Amino acid sequence: MSFGDFFPIILYDNPMKEHLPVRPARTYLDWAAAAVPDTVVTDQSIYGNPSSLHTEGRLAREALDSARKRCAAVLHVPPEALYFTSGGTESNALVLHSLLRRPGKGELLYSAVEHPSVRENCMLLEKLGLPAGIIGVEQNGRVSESTLGRALEKHADTRLAAIMGVNNETGAIMDIPALVSQIRLHQRKKERPIHVHSDLVQALGKVPVDIAAWDIDSASFSAHKLGGPRGIGLLYLKKPLEALYSGGRQEGGIRPGTENVQGALAFADILERRAAGEAAAREGEKARERMEYLIRHLKKISRCRLIPEEREEEDKRFSPWILQVRFKDVPGEVMVRALDDSGVAISTGSACSASSQMRPALAAMGLDESVRLEGVRISQGWSTETADMDALLAGVEKVLAFL
Repeated sequence: MSFGDFFPIILYDNPMKEHLPVRPARTYLDWAAAAVPDTVVTDQSIYGNPSSLHTEGRLAREALDSARKRCAAVLHVPPEALYFTSGGTESNALVLHSLLRRPGKGELLYSAVEHPSVRENCMLLEKLGLPAGIIGVEQNGRVSESTLGRALEKHADTRLAAIMGVNNETGAIMDIPALVSQIRLHQRKKERPIHVHSDLVQALGKVPVDIAAWDIDSASFSAHKLGGPRGIGLLYLKKPLEALYSGGRQEGGIRPGTENVQGALAFADILERRAAGEAAAREGEKARERMEYLIRHLKKISRCRLIPEEREEEDKRFSPWILQVRFKDVPGEVMVRALDDSGVAISTGSACSASSQMRPALAAMGLDESVRLEGVRISQGWSTETADMDALLAGVEKVLAFL
């Protein structure tokens, strides 16, 4: 099923849906930027402010508490450890900027391939006077125990380390349990705590996630990557922290402001659908099969190169939902626009930095600028079918023949 099959249906109960134009069928392969929305039925009877004492407010509070418990059940964490936010970006920023409220000295470490919402906030904190360092990656784009060890040795007074679960551009999966174990060993040697934060936006519902077993201190999630609504996210905190800004005691004072109850309920709904049970496992297997099919056929195209080139058709070091490739002598932006004209949607990388040609994640892998500029990201989702991969392959062949 392609993207066009969804577009005529305006989800989330849009009263104007019969007046909107029907778009032509398209092949959508940019799920890492935003998943095709899944149907969410909202309860219009819940409209009160959860902080209000009247009946409508109490109903809203009960709904919010229920959504939190449902999300906690899927993530296997205590409900009180979850805080609803506006998305992954805010969740990341809340943790990072809390450093400005924490007493004592120490350094901030972050991996060279972090999402802009982590990397740019770390750079901002550095400008504000917090010492920071970067954890390098191997040529395959993964943080290794070796690169982490060198960073910890250089930045011995680290007090917060940010390492994402799955890279949003290459699909590289970080071995979070092994990396956290290494950080805890360093922590014991230095006799000072290190807060470990992980951006799990591209991991949740795509690869196995076990927050408790990984021993991380905080993690971020976003509903719209799973097909839920935009503007709702989750922050996991093993222990509460002091938020940099205030304005109310909502969400335990971590994220002040009137809560998005409908968004929280939708997040719980999509989380149960996409990240729990046998259905999620089956979707993961289908994604692996489609990705193997795509890689196998891309390797037959002489001008195509995988990024990293060592990635195999079946490779557990990478998420089967995301693939980075390049086509020799074709700038990534040109390929994206040409495929768009052919009815196929892909991207050059993170939508949060689409206007930039820097491609920091690819630069961290040691790739030359000319190679980085040719990179494009292909990302699939739950409604993707083999026919979508065929449409992409046909579009690529057509573009390469023209260019």
